[in-house]
Amino acid sequence: MMTSLFSSFDPSTYILSFNWLSLTLFILIMPYFFWMVPSRNMMLWISIMKIMHKEMKILLPETSKGSTILFTSIFAFILINNFLGLFPYIFTATSHMNITLSMALPLWLSFMIFGWIKKTNYMFAHLTPQGTPPALMFFMVCIETISNLIRPGALAVRLSANMIAGHLLLTLLGQMGPMMNLISVWLVLFSQIILLILEMAVSVIQAYVFTVLASLYSKEVN
Repeated sequence: MMTSLFSSFDPSTYILSFNWLSLTLFILIMPYFFWMVPSRNMMLWISIMKIMHKEMKILLPETSKGSTILFTSIFAFILINNFLGLFPYIFTATSHMNITLSMALPLWLSFMIFGWIKKTNYMFAHLTPQGTPPALMFFMVCIETISNLIRPGALAVRLSANMIAGHLLLTLLGQMGPMMNLISVWLVLFSQIILLILEMAVSVIQAYVFTVLASLYSKEVN
C-alpha cells in the first residue's frame, strides 16, 4: 500500500533499488542495423530521427556541424524513457529531478563556459538587448542574468513536472475504482484510456520541447 500519492515516484523499492535499471531498458527495444531487410520498428525509428535531424539543422547554425547528433540522441533518450514510464511497474526516470537536472545542467554549463571564454564581448552585449534605454540597462542586466541562471532548473522542472502530473491523475483515478459502482468504474476506465493517450502525446511533446530549448540555448552562444 502506498504511503502517499508521490510514492510511485520514489526511485527505491522495498527490497533493492532496482528502479533505476529502467534507464537501461531502452537497449532492448533499440532497432538493430545488421538485418538485411529493415523491420517496421527500425523504419519508423529512422524516419523519426531523420525528422529530428532536419529540425536541428534548421535551429542550429552551420558552424556547429555534428551537434545535431547530440540533440537527436537526447531526444531519443527522453522519448524512450517517457514511453517506458507509461508501462505498468516501470519507474519513470524522467519524472525525477536527478535525471532531468543531470541532463540540463551540463548542457547549459558547457554553453556558458564556451560563450564566456570564446565570445566574451558577445555574451556581455547579450545582457542588454538592442534598443534598451540607458536608465533601464542596470535592471536589464540583472533580469537577463537571472533568466540565464534559472534556465537549467526550468528545463529540468518542466520535464519532470509534466511527467509527474499525468501519472498523478492516472494514480488518482485508479485508486477511486474500488469505491465505485460498475457504471462509475467503466467511466473511470474510459477516462484513464483518454489520459493514457494524452500522456503518450505529452511524452513526445516534452522530449521535443526539451531538445528544442537546449538547441536554442546553444544557438544563442554560437
